[in-house]
Amino acid sequence: MSDSKVDRRDFIKTTVVGGAAAASAAGAVTLHEAQAQTENEPVQPATTSAAGYSFLNLEEAAFVEALVDHMIPADQFTPRGTDVGVNIFIDRALAGAWGKGDRLYRSGPWREGVPAQGYQLPLTPSELYREGIQLTNAHCNMTYGRSFDRLEAAQREEVLIALSSQKVDFGSESIAREFWNILYQTVMEGMFSDPIYGGNRNKVGWRMIGFPGVIGFNREHVKNYLDRELPGEPISIEDMS
Repeated sequence: MSDSKVDRRDFIKTTVVGGAAAASAAGAVTLHEAQAQTENEPVQPATTSAAGYSFLNLEEAAFVEALVDHMIPADQFTPRGTDVGVNIFIDRALAGAWGKGDRLYRSGPWREGVPAQGYQLPLTPSELYREGIQLTNAHCNMTYGRSFDRLEAAQREEVLIALSSQKVDFGSESIAREFWNILYQTVMEGMFSDPIYGGNRNKVGWRMIGFPGVIGFNREHVKNYLDRELPGEPISIEDMS
């Protein structure tokens, strides 16, 4: 594996602008592309899901698409985040049992927690995502005069750095911290999870880091492949069915 590939992998895993998820139904057009003719028009929140999404409304879909395309820009190793399917992974996760908090303790009492205590909010992941997007867009409108998806790349990076360091005023340190945590977590999962969940389209995340997929045939010989690519194609769950 070349140094440039190692740098790309480390970049995605460790920096604020790092990587993750998009791809809806075959042939679907992203919201940014559909709204290209109305660049200067404000995005209006929708009460129903945006086309091609199960959970995200128009405003939220525009935010997520802008987020994943900024964190995973197209380069010589991967397409942009929406072309990888990270936005679709996120939408499906939020619409499913995980997003609904089916495995979370939901009976309180609810007090402001500290980082060492882990997740302490009364919000389900989908509720936290929805509230965090609204609060982030409010910050962007107040600071830049437009929502996150309308910002320039440098401004988006400023916002993400502020989110990662809890410098955006959410009125709650726990909500600010956990919103960034869930953003980063879902983008990374969308980039590197099995393609059956909507992200990592064409296994581009696995190919980038040399991951073999569900069959870890390199486990006993990992030292032999530290400096070269693994043989064969990555294998997904669908490949096994």
